[in-house]
Amino acid sequence: MKKTILIMTTFALMTGVFFTSCTSSSEKVTNAEENVKDAEDDLKDANEDYLRDVENFRKENANKIETNQQTISDFNSRIDKDKASAKADYKAKIKELDQKNNDLKKRMEDYKAESKENWEIFKVEFNSDMESLGAAFKDFTTKNVE
Repeated sequence: MKKTILIMTTFALMTGVFFTSCTSSSEKVTNAEENVKDAEDDLKDANEDYLRDVENFRKENANKIETNQQTISDFNSRIDKDKASAKADYKAKIKELDQKNNDLKKRMEDYKAESKENWEIFKVEFNSDMESLGAAFKDFTTKNVE
């Protein structure tokens, strides 16, 4: 008797587990649609963050480039007061700095937001170039002061 009750109870539990674990195909479709919508929302948010990052980076560096342009203008006005022999050398160096600054500006303007991986590589390279240009400005002003 105990054996029969045990078998019946086991059978009832297994049947209950089977029916509760099964989901209908309409439930599966609904779940899949929800998952797709969530993934699309996540992708949209990630793209918005990426584009916002690109725009912020452009604004920050536009300000740096504009500051560099002002520094170059200041250099040019100071050079006019120097000796003629030093002017030519300073003008050549300033022209080189101006060209590098313009090249960076053009690179920033021409960058097309293609992928986040390319963007990260571009940012690292661009920041490195901006730092080296800033160091060149600093070196130039240090040499002028001495």
